[in-house]
Amino acid sequence: MTVADVLLLALGAVAVGSGALVVTSSHLVRSGLYLVVSLGAIAGLYLVLGAELVAWVQILVYVGAVVVLLLFAVMLTRAPIGPSPDLDRPALPAALIGGGIGIGLAVLFADAFRWVRHPYPEPATAERVGEQIFGAWVLPFEVISILLLSALVGAIVLSRPDIGARAATEGD
Repeated sequence: MTVADVLLLALGAVAVGSGALVVTSSHLVRSGLYLVVSLGAIAGLYLVLGAELVAWVQILVYVGAVVVLLLFAVMLTRAPIGPSPDLDRPALPAALIGGGIGIGLAVLFADAFRWVRHPYPEPATAERVGEQIFGAWVLPFEVISILLLSALVGAIVLSRPDIGARAATEGD
């Protein structure tokens, strides 16, 4: 067993454990912080596998933007910060459904790949990745940037109560 194998197992255990804590925590903010740990462990997995660009995109986009946006949304909407009894759900049905889906996916992957070793693709360079993102994938890239910008503007508008009050008084 190599060092990479040990790191993959350790980071995988951290990702799965913190992912389980995300969905079982009754504390909304702690659940968001567990999500940061899980996404960070996945970025570590990407680093161990040699996909540095994907790891940094994982850190910047998911940990740096999505989770921060989620936590700001929780804080700006005045959602309950402490434990919330309405977040508690029966654990047995969730465990049965999650376990069934996990077993189904494992069988699907085992059947799809049939334990065959596939050849490695040629290594990617920054030039090839840039050609793909800004060549063939430029339209989806720009659509996602506009979507994120509109979500940010919407969050700002929703967080300012004076904007909604002014619009209601002007309509009279």
